[in-house]
Amino acid sequence: MSRQYMSAIFYHSEEQREKAVASRDALQQTLTKKIVTKVDPAKTFYDAEDYHQKYTLRKNRDILAELNLSDAELITSHVAARLNGYLGGHGTQDQLKREIDDFGLSDKAQAKVKAAAGR
Repeated sequence: MSRQYMSAIFYHSEEQREKAVASRDALQQTLTKKIVTKVDPAKTFYDAEDYHQKYTLRKNRDILAELNLSDAELITSHVAARLNGYLGGHGTQDQLKREIDDFGLSDKAQAKVKAAAGR
């Protein structure tokens, strides 16, 4: 896997490293496919180009438009990060149910996010 697209957890303390490794290893016990996520110390971090930020959310232009965020706001938005994950099929319906009303989306956009979550 290219470093450009690698899966990684970056830690700032030994406690964070231990928790990351334990979490990854516990999940590995439930899977047959090897987890390739690296656990490395945090160093200088560079944001990806704007067009890579919240890529899955950007492909859902109708939902993105409802958020009315600038490119700079999109990078730091907690709501955009959560929606990007759900639209990518991550998270559970129960998790989404607890927070979807806080996202400020129309009923149509909410239905689209609900259909994608937990795929």
